[in-house]
Amino acid sequence: MRRVNFDLDALRSFSVGMELGSFAKAADKLGRSTSAVSAQLKKLEEQAGTPILRKEGRGLGLTDAGEVLLGYARRILELNDEACMAVGGLELEGWVRLGLQEDFCEHLLSEVLGRFARSHPGVRIEAKVARNGELVTQVQTAKLDLALAWHTGNRTPHMEPVGAYPLQWIGPADRLPGPWGERGEPVPLVAFEAPCLVRSMATEALDRAGIPWRLVFTSPSLGGVWAAVAAGLGVTVRTHFGMTPNLRILSPREYGLPALPELGLAIHRAEAEPAPACRRLLEIVRERVAELGGRLR
Repeated sequence: MRRVNFDLDALRSFSVGMELGSFAKAADKLGRSTSAVSAQLKKLEEQAGTPILRKEGRGLGLTDAGEVLLGYARRILELNDEACMAVGGLELEGWVRLGLQEDFCEHLLSEVLGRFARSHPGVRIEAKVARNGELVTQVQTAKLDLALAWHTGNRTPHMEPVGAYPLQWIGPADRLPGPWGERGEPVPLVAFEAPCLVRSMATEALDRAGIPWRLVFTSPSLGGVWAAVAAGLGVTVRTHFGMTPNLRILSPREYGLPALPELGLAIHRAEAEPAPACRRLLEIVRERVAELGGRLR
């Protein structure tokens, strides 16, 4: 059997293109021309010895071989990136205290922090999951080194905006929410316990549109909010981060709901010049947030 060494750059273009749903977007993100990415995809098909993409409407979809290769590509790239991280961070030592909201637990705690810990055994990480206001306060009082938190408009001394993300109306995936509005029924809202920035933005948008609403369920945790929405108790407003498979984004026009603004996201630092271990984790968190999608400011 002929031994094939798949091209890592080509695998990355393939993986990023499928993640973004567009190879033109992948080319832009990776700093390549679309023709260069097309050449890489052709090279992958030659190496695989079979087509990995097929026409699907106006776009491209995966063949069976493409689905298999994509799974391996993601694993290969993750191991490659982890190896680079490990080799470059053998001398790192110290202690990093990171704060984040529940929205980012799945993507950061399980993926980024686990990989970082394996690659930097000399660094101890302490993670705290909390509400926005508490995270910012703990950074300002130096109880946390870094915090990934929604930007409420109040700046901290060492704050770095990293993106802006559209708020979405979110409902259950397996049933139609409503109806409301036609006969004066208020929109049933599921939300965090007050005070909550996103909850206030949702109610203000409804009030401006003259749409009645009522709180039907409040929770101190994002898991409780998701569970209540999935059960059909009402709708909620969040970004797409952390959404579970039993939920779906609702079209405001289709359901008679007001348009919603974007919400800024920022990384807050306790110090202007963080320690090397803290600085390395900051770089990784920044990269991962960018990968998850959003409009950088």
